Amino acid sequence: MVRMYLIRHGKTRFNTIGRAQGWCDSPLTAAGKERVRALGRGLKAAGLKFDAAYSSDMGRTIETMTDIMMEFQPENEIEYRRDERIREWCFGSMDGAFDSEAFGVLPRTSAFDHLGDPEQATYKDLANAIYEVDTAGWSENYEDLANRVHGGFMDILKQAEAAGHENIIVVSHGMTIGLFLWLVDNESRNNQILNASVSIVDFKAGKLSVDRHGDTSYIDRGLELPPNEIEKEKLNIKMIL
Repeated sequence: MVRMYLIRHGKTRFNTIGRAQGWCDSPLTAAGKERVRALGRGLKAAGLKFDAAYSSDMGRTIETMTDIMMEFQPENEIEYRRDERIREWCFGSMDGAFDSEAFGVLPRTSAFDHLGDPEQATYKDLANAIYEVDTAGWSENYEDLANRVHGGFMDILKQAEAAGHENIIVVSHGMTIGLFLWLVDNESRNNQILNASVSIVDFKAGKLSVDRHGDTSYIDRGLELPPNEIEKEKLNIKMIL
């Protein structure tokens, strides 16, 4: 069995001021980095060992993975790969807009017409609404988005299984993680995926199951521990291009 520790990136500047990031980017804030570093300490204190590491190719996930490893510092070298398929959703013309401006129009789209309560919108409804209002034509329709996200995570899991890996650590994005968990288990829609939280997905005999959604207990544990000071150049991770 492969167990995937699926982590949302740390809090960024855009997260802090309420802007939709999508395929644009912004760096982690000082507070965001502190919680990510605490997460690394918490994972290490839990006695976890990872056989491989993955993230999207966005700057905020790469920064998050680096900060986690600054504290986790594995004993054995970990291979680290980046995969663009586990990026955040592309919001097209709404990338970088304030959340209220970007997402406030979605309930007025035809994609929401079948809903009595907009709060009951599924990831499919959200994706189709974004696709409808994107004037640039850059966003993905639901089918393309779901195939990208599901295919990316599944390939990572299959690769880990073929290599005989048991635990892997993966850093991705809030809506991307939420969509993947929902595709695995439709009951996960209402579970919030906070910055630096950990969701756990198991892959066994070709089947997926969600063990945990948006867990912040590793962060809480790490906040009680002293930081580990190490130079980035001494990190025991190997980038695989």
